[in-house]
Amino acid sequence: MSGKNTMQEVNEFFDSAASYLNLSAGIRELLKRPWRELKVSLPVKMDSGDIRVFSGYRIQHNASRGPYKGGIRYHPDADMDEVGGLASLMTWKTALVDIPFGGAKGGIQCDPSELTISELNRLTRRYTNSVGHLIGVNRDIPAPDLGTNSQTMAWIMDAYGQINGHTPGIVTGKPVSLGGSVGRDSATGRGVVYIMDQTAQNLEINIKNATVVIQGAGQVGMWTAQLAFENGYRVIAISDVNGGIYCSNGLNILDLKEHMSTNHSVIGFPGSETVTNKDILELSCDFLVPAAIDRVINESNVDRIKARVIIEAANHPITTEADSLLLAKGVTIIPDILANAGGVIVSYFEWTQNLYQHQWPEERVAAELERIIMGAYKSVIKLSKDENLSYRLAAYIIGINKVVEASELRGFLNG
Repeated sequence: MSGKNTMQEVNEFFDSAASYLNLSAGIRELLKRPWRELKVSLPVKMDSGDIRVFSGYRIQHNASRGPYKGGIRYHPDADMDEVGGLASLMTWKTALVDIPFGGAKGGIQCDPSELTISELNRLTRRYTNSVGHLIGVNRDIPAPDLGTNSQTMAWIMDAYGQINGHTPGIVTGKPVSLGGSVGRDSATGRGVVYIMDQTAQNLEINIKNATVVIQGAGQVGMWTAQLAFENGYRVIAISDVNGGIYCSNGLNILDLKEHMSTNHSVIGFPGSETVTNKDILELSCDFLVPAAIDRVINESNVDRIKARVIIEAANHPITTEADSLLLAKGVTIIPDILANAGGVIVSYFEWTQNLYQHQWPEERVAAELERIIMGAYKSVIKLSKDENLSYRLAAYIIGINKVVEASELRGFLNG
């Protein structure tokens, strides 16, 4: 894999779109640089009584179109460069789907699987206290990401509320009983499957015969698997951190969820054979859905990718070099800033509900999600066809252009 980090690779995609838009060097610099970067040290007393110090980050990339919005990830690789690159992706994502947010991201460098619940609780509260002066319901609204979940958001809401009063809108992705939105857990996966359905129709792929491979069995991957299975797709493989499973006839995802509830892994599911996380990406299929970590498709394996369509449920799962090679091979790629936007769209709904202290029914959440994400999808498809562009380049152009417009209207570019 190349020596470039996530921020550098995301900026390469940005530069391609900026060139198409004929943006000046100064405007490019304004849009690429984060508005604010914070690194904090987080001393936490472990259950053993020892003190351990973690590094935490909150990067606010751009708020031209609304308050900062972005998840918080707990992962050993969540450093300044990774978090910064992901923050910029949020800026273009929220603009592409036209919801009134900017882009941000947070992270703590840790392996959450090695920490107890009480240690995670203390770590989360320390992080909240350290970044609390930067977040706010009209300033910066965090959400779950890799390694975090609704429980993490509940701890943040509580820690923030102890200082600022009851503020459910300070985070999204909360438990429903604490003001979370119904349909938030499934939102990213639901958006992926809406796009999968339309892409299958556009490419004349029969859903009943279509094969799907999913790398990642977390919240996004498992919801994608379940909803695709319920729609009639043949989900032939899925993986988690322990490895993957494969069955050419298709996996019964509802039975697999039962298996996971007792075994805490996909491994060992009856009727399946084991595959590695490396090999699962190289299986022949109609739809490959990377739904775990970034840069899993790169120069080392791109020549062995056999999928007809790749839908990026994860953030930045394909390196810039691999992206070019896949496009040359004729692989259709639905980019992350479109494919996984369902999560931030329903986070927007949750934030809106919190502002009015009102809860929408799940049917409305699903219908509004479909309307917004499919509207963005159609815009990307149209620009791609009209200008003979990749879907990724078209998506970036649309998102960046909206941020440029907002920046001009605010006076950033002419004051």
